[in-house]
Amino acid sequence: MAMKQKRVGILDTDIFGPSVPKLLNLSGEPSVTADNKLIPMSNYGLKAMSMGFLIPNDDSPIVWRGLMVMKALQQLLHEVEWNGLDVLVLDMPPGTGDTQLTITQQLVLDGAIVVSTPQDIALIDAIKGINMFRKVDVPVLGMVQNMSVFICPNCNHEEHIFGSDGVVKEAARLGVNVLGDIPLNANICKLSDAGTPVVVADSDSNYAKAYFEIAEKVLSKLYI
Repeated sequence: MAMKQKRVGILDTDIFGPSVPKLLNLSGEPSVTADNKLIPMSNYGLKAMSMGFLIPNDDSPIVWRGLMVMKALQQLLHEVEWNGLDVLVLDMPPGTGDTQLTITQQLVLDGAIVVSTPQDIALIDAIKGINMFRKVDVPVLGMVQNMSVFICPNCNHEEHIFGSDGVVKEAARLGVNVLGDIPLNANICKLSDAGTPVVVADSDSNYAKAYFEIAEKVLSKLYI
């Protein structure tokens, strides 16, 4: 979305396992405004805020009880100076617990996207997520099928390691759109670990194309 000239922010709401700093090659502590609001970090034209910026280092565990977690989440939700965005993406942890409920109760969400691999064990949680969003009146924009197929780089043989089209079948059963498929590819993994998004490092690849197509569909649903 940011590469389509949209002003985009991403808020990492996974308090216990923040990954956005690693994925965007960002580190350090955020600055604060005169009224003590956090200023997002930026890279690749994308503003980002994460609990990962507020802990000493990547190896530091967050061993907190519920009240401390909710206090940290409140700070991320209400005390960040985004300074004008077209889209704010909230990256949520799996599940239907306190984090998800707090967000849906305190923010007006334009929609939810549920990401799952095709196998049945992963779809159990994905389906619960869809039903939770529906219960709290958050529109489900669609599902994304992650790690949908592995294509051998040597012979181009396709192998459905996690099963074939599990997300597509469940989406049809639930009446939900499928926004796209992300293949299982070693280069996506390598670039993510290096903090370089595949849409930046290898923007002409078929793998990057999958992300661009999903972004276009989401923007069209948001009428942006």
